[in-house]
Amino acid sequence: MSLSEAATVHSTAPASHPVRIATIGAGRIGSNHAEIVARLIPGASLVAVSDPVGESAQRLATALGAPIATATVDDVLTSDEVDAVLITAPARSHTDLVVAAAAAGKHVFVEKPMAVTLADADRAIAAAADAGIVLQVGFNRRFAPGFAAARAAIDAQKVGTPQLLRSLTRDPGPYTADPARVPQWTIFLETLIHDFDTLCFLNPGARPVRVHAVADALVRPDAKSSGHLDTAVVTVQFDNGAIATAEASFSALYGYDVRAEVFGSGGMITAGSGLSTDMTYYGPDGLHADTARRDTDLLHSAYVGELTAFVDAIRTHTPAVVTGHDARTALSIALAAVRSVETGSAVDLDR
Repeated sequence: MSLSEAATVHSTAPASHPVRIATIGAGRIGSNHAEIVARLIPGASLVAVSDPVGESAQRLATALGAPIATATVDDVLTSDEVDAVLITAPARSHTDLVVAAAAAGKHVFVEKPMAVTLADADRAIAAAADAGIVLQVGFNRRFAPGFAAARAAIDAQKVGTPQLLRSLTRDPGPYTADPARVPQWTIFLETLIHDFDTLCFLNPGARPVRVHAVADALVRPDAKSSGHLDTAVVTVQFDNGAIATAEASFSALYGYDVRAEVFGSGGMITAGSGLSTDMTYYGPDGLHADTARRDTDLLHSAYVGELTAFVDAIRTHTPAVVTGHDARTALSIALAAVRSVETGSAVDLDR
């Protein structure tokens, strides 16, 4: 929702009562989000867990003290005990779940990507606007301390006019997933989409206009013939003249690595690190630093921050900090990157 739509946001939870939240999806990220809501978010209460595997829903609900566990999504969408939902189900189901939750009057936090087509993104945005619910998308890097400080520095004109930007995601290796089970274009739609949002976040007010992408299967070259891609570099040009690059790999042997850089007319900022602490050991074999192996460890404070912001938006009747429109912009870059790989040419974004 845009800021002009703030007046349409309503809440089913009185400001004096906790926001009652249900998690839809009890996998790795769903479990992480549910635990944060249950234990770390003031003004929120985890009341339900839904997952098609009923045993998984029950196990997570029991561990976190949620009174409702169900294998049926409709059970939480029709419940008067639920004010909001966290959608952490598989990506291709996100849009339909957003639309269904909005129709049921539930506020929505949906993991990225909100949709995998622009038509579906528009459908989700329209459903949320029509229902007057908060719709927030899980671009957690905006809430990581270093990235938030970088944006504050940019807003304060400390780097002048952004000219060159960079964002990267390197998943920890060794890569052990079965490529046959990874949906095609995942590297753009589910991995680099974080970087696309980061580039837009760190170049505020600018619009992406042109995209060129190169991708390959360098981690698992044996899977390339089936369409698998595990390494990519994308160039994004913005209407303010800035040129940005985003890169991703599915196998960084040294740990989970997320970083960004903005170079401008007045200076440069960097954000992010793969380090799990700021301790460095100096020994006879050289220097050693501990690195994070999971995104939920490296970006823990960011996950807490984004879910806190979601609850605050519901309680204060204001739009989400990260909107469906933000998600649509990142998706438009991802889809242009897909077309660029398919055609071997740069792709202009629709104005």
